[in-house]
Order: sequence, then structure tokens, then C-alpha cells
Amino acid sequence: MGAARRRGLTLIAIAVTVIALLWVGWHWLVGRHHLDTDNAYVVGNVVQITPQVGGTVQAIQADETDFVKAGQVLVKLDAADARVALEQAQAQLAQTVRDVRSLFASSASLHAQVSLREADLKRAQVDLARVQDDVNRRAPLVARGAVSQEEFQHVSAQLAGAQSTAAAAQAAVITAQEQLTAGLTQTEGTSVNNHPNVARAAARVREAYLAFQRIDLKAPIEGHIAKRSVQVGQRVQAGTPLMTLVALNQLWVDANFKESQLKELRIGQPAELRADVYGQSVVFHGKVAGLGAGTGAAFALLPAQNATGNWIKVVQRVPVRIVLDPKELAEHPLRVGLSMDVTVDTADQSGRVVSDVTREGPVSSTTIYDAQQAQADAEVARIIAANLGRASAAARTESTPSSAAAPL
Repeated sequence: MGAARRRGLTLIAIAVTVIALLWVGWHWLVGRHHLDTDNAYVVGNVVQITPQVGGTVQAIQADETDFVKAGQVLVKLDAADARVALEQAQAQLAQTVRDVRSLFASSASLHAQVSLREADLKRAQVDLARVQDDVNRRAPLVARGAVSQEEFQHVSAQLAGAQSTAAAAQAAVITAQEQLTAGLTQTEGTSVNNHPNVARAAARVREAYLAFQRIDLKAPIEGHIAKRSVQVGQRVQAGTPLMTLVALNQLWVDANFKESQLKELRIGQPAELRADVYGQSVVFHGKVAGLGAGTGAAFALLPAQNATGNWIKVVQRVPVRIVLDPKELAEHPLRVGLSMDVTVDTADQSGRVVSDVTREGPVSSTTIYDAQQAQADAEVARIIAANLGRASAAARTESTPSSAAAPL
């Protein structure tokens, strides 16, 4: 009985020793290269939908939990005020083009007026020279009695009249030239299309056109609607948050590791993540994208005041960004704010602790606004062409822009 007991205890000791050796071996080979934390949360791009112009909400076309695509209309504002402003700007541009055309026409008329006055001056100068010659020929003859005093006085009177006429013609030329110079200051070095007055009126049309287009609030990216606060009939100002758009296909995890764990973390290290929503059966795979530039406390709204007599040391945590596999994220969607358990494999120490590579391209972008400026330019060109007097049939088309392609 005693031998059997000793044999049993020996077997138990051997088993415990083997298990301990296996655990030590696993920890040495694998376990010591893993860092884990449950202080990790799903983060993503949370886009605030805000109007660029003020107005009254006419329709809400997306609600919470709805999926929307980029460019889809989410909220419509009342278009009446924007429509009137656009019509006024269009009419002002048309009138300005016609006014500038009259300036160019006046310049041509002033050129002709200067030529006419110069011709009058030349005739007056020819007449003056002829009369002066007559006076010069008759003056010696008066003393010899060959020409009567009365005839000489008559010729002298003609000379005075010719001088007066020449002086008046000279003054008329100067006046016409001054008028031409004043007219040229309005048109010289430019054309109707790029005249400053036309450019100013065209800018007002572009401004009004863009404001008219912006009465429809569109989704800048695709995603899901959350946190809608806007109501029909509400008067909103530019910049007022109306709802939130979350792109659930562009999520990552911020894992807050203790400062004592950072020495083993490197950019590019693989990570395994588990979400409470799926339990242990679903494992997400990702990579360390970067380590935060400061602790969470350093960027808090009210940073801790450590220079006090009541200081107590608290272990700080630094956010570490982990990017997720897009395919796994599509198969098992996550939500912003969900908690995660993160384990990082730190065996590979070849990565950098701090990134020194600049980003190529934008973090996030949208193209839904790209066409608005081009459309505004096309509307300006149409109005100018329609009022130049040589507009084509297309330019004379009375179509006007609308967020719903409706005529003004």
C-alpha cells in the first residue's frame, strides 16, 4: 500500500514537472513574445453632416441605421431664397455684359470722333494757311496803293476768322482725344468676356449657383447614418450638425497599452483581436500601424496636475493603432466604440517604434463636390454667350441649374 502511494505521488510529481517544463518552454518560445490588453476599442471616421448654407429643412431622406452611398441626398433645404438669389445674379450678369458691350461700342465711336475732329483741324489749318498767304501778299501792296485799305481789312478779318476756326478745331481734337482716353480706360487691354465688371458679376453668379446647389446635403462617403438630430421645418444655420455618418468599412482599433509594454511594440507587428460581440469564436487579424505621440492623459480635456504635493504615480497608457483585415471586417462587421481584446506578437523587432514615412494621398476624401464649380462656370459662360449678340442655339437655351434638374 505504501509503495503504491509513493508510486502515485511520483507520477503526479513527474506530471507536474512535465507541465511546468512545457509551460516554461512555451513561455520562452512563444508566450514572452505576446503582449495583450483588454483596454481597446473600435474607432472609425465619424463624419458630421452639416449644411454649408442656412435654410429651413424641407425633407429628411435618411434616418438612423440607414445605409447611404456617396452623393445620396440626406437632407433637403427650402430652395426659394437660393433660387431668387440665383435669378438676381443671372440677371445682373446679363445686364453687365450688355453694359460692357456698350462701352466697347462707345470706344469705337470715340475713335471715329477723333478722326473726324482731326480732319476738321486739317481743313481749318489749310484755310488758315491760305488766308495768311493772302494777307502776306496784300500787305506790301497797301502802302503802294495797289490794294485798297478796305480790301486789306476784309482779308485781315478773314485771317482772324480762320485763326479762330483753327483754334476751335484744335480744341475739339484735344477734347475728343481726352474722351477717347477716358473711354479706353474702361476697355483697354480687355474684352467683354474678361472685363472686370463682367468678372465681378460672374463671381456673384458662381456664388449664388453654389449656394443653390448646396441646399441638398449629400453624403460625402458611403456608410451608415447615426445620431440624427434634425427635424422637418427646423431652421438651421451653416455648420449646424444634423446627423452623423459612419463608414463601417473603414474601422480600426485603438489599443491602450501600458507604458511598461511599449518597449516591445514595433510598427508592422501582427495582432489578433477578439470582440465581445462575437466571443472567442471569431478572431480578427491586424497589424500595428503606429504608436501614439503621447499618453491619453496628456491629451485629456483636463490634464492631470502632477506638480502638487498630493502626487500619486499612475501607470500611463499610450494608444496603439491597429489596422484590421478588410475582408474579415466585411465578414464580421464591427461598430464604433465596441471593446476588443488585443494580443500583439512582438517576436519581430525589425519594425520602427516611431514612423518616419510621410503619408501619400489623403486619409479620406470625396469627389461629390468636384462637378459643382465646373457647372457654375458653364452657367456663367452660357449667360455671357447669350448676351454677346452672337449666341448659338445651345447658348440661348433657357435651362437653369437645380439640385433636382428643375428649371428656375
